[in-house]
Amino acid sequence: MSYQVLSYEGLVHALSGAMGSVTAMTVFYPLDTARLRLQVDEKRRAQSTPAILAEIIKEEGLLAPYRGWFPVICSLCCSNFVYFYCFHSLKASWLKEHQSAPRTDLLLGIVAGVVNVLVTTPLWVVNTRLKLQGSKFHNADIQPTNYCGIMDAFVQIIQDEGVGALWNGTFPSLLLVLNPAIQFMIYEGLKRQLRRGVLRELSSFEVFVIGAVAKAVATTVTYPLQTVQSILRFGQFNKSTKSTLLSSLMTVKCLLVNRVRKFGLLGLFKGLEAKLLQTVLTAALMFLLYEKIASCTFRVMGLSNQHKKR
Repeated sequence: MSYQVLSYEGLVHALSGAMGSVTAMTVFYPLDTARLRLQVDEKRRAQSTPAILAEIIKEEGLLAPYRGWFPVICSLCCSNFVYFYCFHSLKASWLKEHQSAPRTDLLLGIVAGVVNVLVTTPLWVVNTRLKLQGSKFHNADIQPTNYCGIMDAFVQIIQDEGVGALWNGTFPSLLLVLNPAIQFMIYEGLKRQLRRGVLRELSSFEVFVIGAVAKAVATTVTYPLQTVQSILRFGQFNKSTKSTLLSSLMTVKCLLVNRVRKFGLLGLFKGLEAKLLQTVLTAALMFLLYEKIASCTFRVMGLSNQHKKR
């Protein structure tokens, strides 16, 4: 098992996943900016993705949709490297003695997700703050921040809020390991159905479509928790709420209930349009690039047959 966990194949999957996700996120980054504003800035009137992007560009400049790109890309690269490495290494070990199945993919996805959350949450907290820094919020209760970069953000957060603040949103993030777990379960299941026992590479169109379908289902199911995660990572709450919140299930429950009271049940899905547009296209392109990069690398290494059996 240790050989599989430390294998070159696991490293290839990790690097391919990281490269694919970074490229895909760069292409569709403005859509993620729109999603985050809709989640955090509760008093913003614009509801559609084109409207929010037009509003941001008008108020903050043409490059505003790409604010915070570098820290997000760094975090995403590290996060996907960890996730793909853990998932495929654990799966390789499992397949030595067992057959692949949807429940296995779901379980391995959850384990890989937990490891990923615990390792990379501080990076996501920092990139959320940097991405929103300098934004013109419509909610007057939001306090502006002044970070000079990734390292300065780490230092200021630790000094002002304590080390624990770097893990803000960890609890909903742990719940959200279901998102990539469901995504990978559906993706791997659809791959098996399309192959139907035939060892062949899927076409680019097939990979793009099943990647999009898998991410659309996973995102819709877990979106309310993603909204809570963004709010917690941003680290700003109303005084009336802050004293009663704990980093526990009660935190998530309190934020969800407050959002329903303010906006109704649909408030739990505010920004879903932007999120689906961004995350589905990003995931589809990421899986397409990941499969092509991994396949090409394995072919060069002379390991194409082993790769197809995955």
